[in-house]
Amino acid sequence: MQRLVLFGHLAVFWLLWSGYLVPTLLFYGLISCGVALAAAMRVGIADREALPFRMEIRSVRYVAWLLWEIVKSNIAVAKIILDPRLPTRPRIIRTPSSQRSDAGRVVFANSITLTPGTITLAVREHEIIVHALNDEFADDLQSGDMDRRVRELENLS
Repeated sequence: MQRLVLFGHLAVFWLLWSGYLVPTLLFYGLISCGVALAAAMRVGIADREALPFRMEIRSVRYVAWLLWEIVKSNIAVAKIILDPRLPTRPRIIRTPSSQRSDAGRVVFANSITLTPGTITLAVREHEIIVHALNDEFADDLQSGDMDRRVRELENLS
C-alpha cells in the first residue's frame, strides 16, 4: 500500500511540475514515475522513510498552519524592509528539537527555513541552530509551537 501511495505522490508532483495534460506525455510521466519507484525499490530506499508521514487531517492542518506562518512572516519581513527604523537584531539561536526521526528533524528544519526571517544553519540530534532576523522571530521559534506541531505530525508515522 505504501508503494502505491508513493507512486501516487510521484505522479501528482510530476503532473504539477510538468503542467502538461497531453495523453502521450501523461503516459510517459506515469512510466517515469514507475521506473523511479522500481529503482528506489531495487536499491532499497522505498521504505518507511521514503514516505514517513501518513496523509491524515493533521498533515493537512500542519501545511495550512505553516502556510499561514509563512504569510505572517513575509508581512513582518516586508515591514522591516520598508521601514528602516524598525529594529533588526540578527542573532544565532539554538532551539530544541524533540523529533525522534531524521525525517521529523528535516521537516522541522525546512519549516524554519521556509518562514521568512529565520534560516536553519545546522541540524543536530536534539537541537537546531537558527539565524533569526530579530528578537520577534527568535522568540516565535523558541516558543516551541513549531517543534510541537512537527512532533505531532511525526507521530502519524
